[in-house]
Amino acid sequence: MDISKIQNQLKKFAIERDWEQFHNPKNLSMALSVEASELVEIFQWLKPEESNSPNQKQIQEINSEVADIAMYLLRFCSILEIDIEEAIKNKLEKNAEKYPVNLSKGNSQKYNQRED
Repeated sequence: MDISKIQNQLKKFAIERDWEQFHNPKNLSMALSVEASELVEIFQWLKPEESNSPNQKQIQEINSEVADIAMYLLRFCSILEIDIEEAIKNKLEKNAEKYPVNLSKGNSQKYNQRED
């Protein structure tokens, strides 16, 4: 996947529709939250085992919401000039420090809730 290419396509899409005026960090972060909530809604009342095996209609809805989330996130990063690959790399490094394997393996507690 070429992230810059997708970001350029999203920018072109917005420019063609004169939507850049609406694409500011506040609006994009709110839109991102709405789309994430729409993904949550698909799973809201499913039993855990049902959520592991969504039906074909649900899969289509999930794909659509995941795409919306990804597009808003990439557009948000583009507007704020955030290198998403670098941000992910840095966060993975921080998480590796916060959640060392010997303390975290098989443990769902957040790092600041553990009794070390």
